[in-house]
Amino acid sequence: MVTTLFKDFNFEAAHRLPNVPEGHKCARLHGHSFMVRIEVTGEVDPYTGWVMDFSDIKAAFKPILDSLDHYYLNDIEGLDNPTSEVLAHWIWQRLKPSLPLLSAIRVKETCTAGCIYRGE
Repeated sequence: MVTTLFKDFNFEAAHRLPNVPEGHKCARLHGHSFMVRIEVTGEVDPYTGWVMDFSDIKAAFKPILDSLDHYYLNDIEGLDNPTSEVLAHWIWQRLKPSLPLLSAIRVKETCTAGCIYRGE
């Protein structure tokens, strides 16, 4: 039985988008309460009854989360244009090696706006 499970994380960060048209409000420094959803997909182990332990997802994401929370995203290498799309891809590249079952990264920067990245 193939199943997708997820774990949500929240962090606070500031950013600005340097490549938007002149006068765009996102060119100004501002902050968000970001939500990141890590999704993994795989076979349910018949013995444990799960795809993987949620604590393993948390442990894999913790160093990445710690590098984002309460930081200015534009100062982080690879995030000079920190759109939700770029951020999701950036997280994927750092998380996939330690989380092989990773199937999607969801990034929400507001309650109503975000993106989903499913790898290459």
